[in-house]
Amino acid sequence: MDTSKPAIFVNGALLPMHLRKRVRTVIQFLGTDVGSVIGKSTDDLRLVIKGTPPSAPLTTFIEVIGIADTETSIQAEIWTNFGDTFDTFSFNQLCQLANGEYQTLFL
Repeated sequence: MDTSKPAIFVNGALLPMHLRKRVRTVIQFLGTDVGSVIGKSTDDLRLVIKGTPPSAPLTTFIEVIGIADTETSIQAEIWTNFGDTFDTFSFNQLCQLANGEYQTLFL
């Protein structure tokens, strides 16, 4: 495991707290726009993922690691297809733990 560049687990609501930092999230793919992918965060907020997605077709859920550009966008470095089913509730719980009392365990 590469620990030299950790990425903070975030959902849509937590993204604004980490501007210009490396973050990791999961989105539900909604569509594309010029140079970006539009998605819904696991807490139902709209996010814009900037950059070029992988050439393989995107699945319904995608993990993105990158730099938080704005309160609603990420400049993607790594894209990973997570398939067509995903437990969004558990991911939101993980984000809360990773940004709360147990933050030191995640960074």
